[in-house]
Amino acid sequence: MKYKRFFFFYLIFFIGISLAFGFGYLIRAIQEQSVDPMFPVLEQAYEILNSTAFDDLPEKKTFEYGMIHRMMEIYGDPYSRFEEPATHELNTNQLEGKYGGIGASLELNQDGQYVLHPFPDGPAELAGITSGDVIIQIDDWQPPPNADIKDVLAAIRGLEGEIVNILIWRPTEANEFSFQISRVDYPIPSVTWYRVSDAPWFGIVKINIMAATTPDEIQAAVDDLRAQDVTHLALDLRDNRGGYLNAGIDTARLFLEAGPIIEEHYRGKDPTTYEVNRPGAYAQLPIVVFVNGNTASAAEIIAGALKAHGRADIYGTPTFGKDSIQLIFELVDQSSLHVTAAKWWVPGLETPIGDGGLLPNVYVDANSDGPDPYVQAALQDLLKDK
Repeated sequence: MKYKRFFFFYLIFFIGISLAFGFGYLIRAIQEQSVDPMFPVLEQAYEILNSTAFDDLPEKKTFEYGMIHRMMEIYGDPYSRFEEPATHELNTNQLEGKYGGIGASLELNQDGQYVLHPFPDGPAELAGITSGDVIIQIDDWQPPPNADIKDVLAAIRGLEGEIVNILIWRPTEANEFSFQISRVDYPIPSVTWYRVSDAPWFGIVKINIMAATTPDEIQAAVDDLRAQDVTHLALDLRDNRGGYLNAGIDTARLFLEAGPIIEEHYRGKDPTTYEVNRPGAYAQLPIVVFVNGNTASAAEIIAGALKAHGRADIYGTPTFGKDSIQLIFELVDQSSLHVTAAKWWVPGLETPIGDGGLLPNVYVDANSDGPDPYVQAALQDLLKDK
């Protein structure tokens, strides 16, 4: 009986020891697996720097952003990039046709200071800001000389209804003034337009960026010009770096009768064709298109489709030649990753836009003195047909 009790005791003891070792091994294995880094050399290098460097290290967010920027550089695609939160917000607002701020533009002067130019009837003008006021301080931040404009804009902007305190220097009065201005959502026009003074029958529609609001803005511009008896039109796409692909497609549809605009191809998928579903509102309006070496992406889609259909002559110099599509992924801290995910092309062009850009029908020397050489070249040709 005594022997059985000892046997039972030692059995329980050894089982307990075995379970303890087993659980210990399992927990250790789980811990080792959970902390196993994806980039062990990077983590080791950071720990060595953190523990031995004489100077204090930048905050971890600075390191993290730097690593992502470098990762995108190593990837090697010129259009895939990482944008930090302030830059991503500014670019998103611009593409969506919104401006969250005080209703003023910024200009960097020769002293490296930012000068305010309030928009008419905007919050800045209504608060008393005048054109030429120099920013000294925004809330508790004093912009250093030649500060990044994105940092200045990010400081001015914020949630709608919030107050921003701005201290300015007014050169005309040699005095400082302080203003409390309520932030609002202020629309940014992507399109401007005018009639040529020497030829009031000829209207210019300048498209600065392909924003979500651009097709509607173009319709408003064209309708206004036609109400002023404009009979011929120029779409000015000079220095338009693109924007939303669909905005470019929908703009081309306004001026075409029928047929394909572009084809796009994502990896692992069949190409998709975007076409004109019905005659555009201005399919019969005589038009020309102005381009230069900074005309890119969605702006090239417009010019390329109009040329491929024989709808408009293209004036200027070869365009930039960007035939790729970037998907934008917003990250957890409102930064963003832009990744090239597809290619597009315009059916019917003799040379793909990606091979050196879109070639104009009429080359224009942009360095000519005097009035706008593009307008003069177009007028010379249009007058022959009038």
